[in-house]
Amino acid sequence: MFVGTGSDVGKSMLVTGICRLLQQKGYAPAPFKAQNMSLNSFATPDGLEIGRAQAVQAEACKIDCSTDMNPILLKPSGINKSQVVLHGKPIGDQTIKEYFLGNNKAQLFEEAKTAFFRLQETYSPIVMEGAGSISELNLKHRDIVNMRMAQAAQADVYLVADIDKGGVFASVYGSIALLEPWEKKLVKGIIINKFRGDVSLFEDGKKILEKLTGIPILGIVPYAKDIYIEEEDSVGLKEKKKDTTDGLINIAVVLLPYISNFTDFNVLEKDPRTHLFYSSDPQSIAKADVIIIPGSKNTIQDLLFLREKGIAQEILKAHELNKTVIGICGGYQMLGNHIEDPLGIESEIKSIPGLGILPIHTRLTAQKTTTQCNFKFKQYPQTCTGYEIHMGETTFENLSPLNNIEKQPEGYLQNNCWGSYIHGILDNTVVVEDLLQNFSSSKKVTPFDYKKYKEENYDKLATLLKEHIDIEAIISEMQYI
Repeated sequence: MFVGTGSDVGKSMLVTGICRLLQQKGYAPAPFKAQNMSLNSFATPDGLEIGRAQAVQAEACKIDCSTDMNPILLKPSGINKSQVVLHGKPIGDQTIKEYFLGNNKAQLFEEAKTAFFRLQETYSPIVMEGAGSISELNLKHRDIVNMRMAQAAQADVYLVADIDKGGVFASVYGSIALLEPWEKKLVKGIIINKFRGDVSLFEDGKKILEKLTGIPILGIVPYAKDIYIEEEDSVGLKEKKKDTTDGLINIAVVLLPYISNFTDFNVLEKDPRTHLFYSSDPQSIAKADVIIIPGSKNTIQDLLFLREKGIAQEILKAHELNKTVIGICGGYQMLGNHIEDPLGIESEIKSIPGLGILPIHTRLTAQKTTTQCNFKFKQYPQTCTGYEIHMGETTFENLSPLNNIEKQPEGYLQNNCWGSYIHGILDNTVVVEDLLQNFSSSKKVTPFDYKKYKEENYDKLATLLKEHIDIEAIISEMQYI
């Protein structure tokens, strides 16, 4: 199990790389995170929902993802409020206080352990990931994702620290000093992550930490900005570009307060023809060649946000100028005439007018759609892949489908504007080429292969970790050897 001195120290990325490295060595690894909090989620092959990070880690293992890899998912849906997803299905909303201080964690812990042991029947080893800090003294007796889970799984624990944040000595020593004796016995090594410069310069620091903690430093991993792994959550948005540039196709993704599944647009960040940026500034959005309204965990509140910020007005102007406007999932719903919420799924607002660009009508429902799909985009013959995760049914005034899923219409196409419930739609080359065809020069450009690019980066990450982590020491601790 890889745990952290805090959040955003690189645990997810390290687990992804370790998964690929073990797979390359002939093992059959699988990822596991008992509880994840993220608005980036993914649909499993059997139509259930897990955190996107575990889906990425499964991809690095070259296996299909399942809910056993992430049995509990928290999806923030309002101020201090989250939807709780158990074994891939929503079981209700709770405030953060209710969830972390409530009495239901005992049952959720049992559910997490059941998922782990079921996963262990098929794969070995299980590469586990913790969450946040291992030393939150006020919460750790209710914790179901870090040391208590490690104890239940009889896992070897490796503490990850981010040296780029500063204070690495205090964070490592303090995290270990605050552990109880039984917890400290589980910790087999320390990994210093995101080191900038010459790693050999930390040799004295390594010796000092080992003397202070009595635990070996098994790796000092360089800061790897040239290796691309999809982000786990919205922390990654802080590093995104925020305005237009010259000489490229400028694509604006509206930065919504409850933005979800922004990994939908990562492919456009990597395409050499495009400049993708995230913004909630109406003036920046107005300068873009293409405007995308992304998914949302609270569509009604985000629609109100568009109007309050003046973004809605700029989107309507862009549409009138015949610019390309796209909506994915919640963004698709916002492009329509009305959104109704009669059951109060998202808000006390029962009905709200949409942007009125597409002649569609959406009613939010209690049942969540989670499914992987194969589809045909527009008139193209290629079979595309994607997945749906939404709570809502959309009807059309006129039939003008964007996609066909097994001969059933999906999405809506109207001139330069289209919307779809399908996440990952842009991961398909034919969709990106269609989107960019009116902007591309006459010079032939080789389409960007996003799937190949991801595979190359899993391998690059594995190579980096092989060079800078004592992986053989980790393997030697694995219990079945």
